[in-house]
Amino acid sequence: MRSEELFVSVVIVVKNGQRYLATAIDSVLAQTYEAYEIIVVDGRSSDDTERIARGYEHVRYLQQPGQGIADAYNTGIDEARGNLIAFLSHDDLWLPNKLSRQVDCLARQPETQYTVTHFKYFLEPGCAFPPGFKRNLLGKPLLGRIMETLVARKQLFDRIGKLNDEFSVANDVDWYARAKDYAVPMVIIPEVLLLKRVHDTNLTFTGANNRELLGLLKQSIQRQRQQTAVGKT
Repeated sequence: MRSEELFVSVVIVVKNGQRYLATAIDSVLAQTYEAYEIIVVDGRSSDDTERIARGYEHVRYLQQPGQGIADAYNTGIDEARGNLIAFLSHDDLWLPNKLSRQVDCLARQPETQYTVTHFKYFLEPGCAFPPGFKRNLLGKPLLGRIMETLVARKQLFDRIGKLNDEFSVANDVDWYARAKDYAVPMVIIPEVLLLKRVHDTNLTFTGANNRELLGLLKQSIQRQRQQTAVGKT
């Protein structure tokens, strides 16, 4: 499949994001790859988020029907018209060649189901570090198995499922664990293509809580056992 045949649905999830939403949208509009749509999924914001999103001609604005970030992602997946899906948080930024690099990879390798990239944290000027953030991570290239680096074929979400709202924090960790357990072909793009903003209104950087990680681990072990049993039949 040629890259010109691949259409990307970019899902931006947001709640009360008036401070940074426009710059996130602008970073998508600056992409060198032009075959995409932008879907903003709003968790019923009480600020000017809706006005900002609707101010963009090419943005499709949706009110999130449920609650939680997993539900917001899943709403975007359900509404996506593209055969590829990408994700961006309202306070993060893509570099201009992010989509072109990942779409080209998927076009050249039809067996590959998703790609991820590297990313860097940057501190918003004038903001303090949020609780739990490890300052030594700032500015370093990091491998990002997170939603904001992901470009995946839409059919993959039918195969392994969407985001699990059973996990309030670790839903992205769970999704990548499922992809790994099912041996889904993927490619890591060895470039920094996402900038994650660190600011004083970030959720704390304490990571997933132990209970969620324990539940995720149990589910992963069960899936691996099932895959092994299938392979022996």
